[in-house]
Amino acid sequence: MTNTMLPRRVLITGASGFVGQHLVAALAQDHPDCDAIVSSFDVRDAAAVHSAVKAAAPDACVHLAGITTLGQAREDPDLAWQVNLHGTLNLARAVLAEAPACRFLYVSTSEVYGASFRGGVPVTELTPLAPMNTYAASKAAADLAIGAMVNEGLRAIRVRPFNHTGPGQTEAFVVPAFARQMTRIEAGLQPARMKVGALEPARDFLDVRDICTAYIACLTQPNSALPPGTILNLASGIPRRIGDILQAMVRLAGIEVAVESDVGLLRPSDIPLACGDSSRAHQLLGWAPRIAWEQTLTDVLAYWRGRVA
Repeated sequence: MTNTMLPRRVLITGASGFVGQHLVAALAQDHPDCDAIVSSFDVRDAAAVHSAVKAAAPDACVHLAGITTLGQAREDPDLAWQVNLHGTLNLARAVLAEAPACRFLYVSTSEVYGASFRGGVPVTELTPLAPMNTYAASKAAADLAIGAMVNEGLRAIRVRPFNHTGPGQTEAFVVPAFARQMTRIEAGLQPARMKVGALEPARDFLDVRDICTAYIACLTQPNSALPPGTILNLASGIPRRIGDILQAMVRLAGIEVAVESDVGLLRPSDIPLACGDSSRAHQLLGWAPRIAWEQTLTDVLAYWRGRVA
């Protein structure tokens, strides 16, 4: 990656979340001179957001806060829209008013491509957005709104990360859900039967630590190399069948289990394969995933062994 200087003051929303904790740790380890500002505020409160941004006076802002699961958005769609769209607009407007030179990194999601995955090929940043659920729609709306605000002077970069996992992620997501059950089986806390959802879909997975490396790279590039308005997919380009992930984790755990389908874990989706093309991120950031997939799974299992113990 290009060796450039990191902004001195980086405001991170959602810093206490799964990705936020990894990002703060990565900044502290690799860029100790950077001041990661992690003050907590409700993005739905426009006045509070403006006050926080004014006090922080950031050189860069990484917007991670949001409703992050399909289930949570489905259960409370109004909250999803208030946080994911209107909260994002509150933050962007505050940055534009209080810290106009600040680089604004908006973390979108690969879910915004939705029905476009039916093409069966890796999507690019030019692939049409076609969200298929409330979570994806609220993120896509914010994604488009932030893009429009670039024309008003917002120094925004949009990233669309694909599925990412790692130690610290909750069991609301498939890889840690598998790991939690396996480690409970190891500890004798549940029978050697695993309840699973659909195993046939294939998804593009990365390690959260590789994702954080990409976010930091987005903050270090000069405007000449990464101009406002840039959109970047962050993907491995490797579709992994959910059933194959399960088998790999069982092998790593060294246990024998029976697998049972649980209708409560099945999600309404007819997308058999979702995969991304991150050629642009490689070209502009020099970024590519570096952590081996087996290492990611090993680390997730180790994390859940610690939790279960």
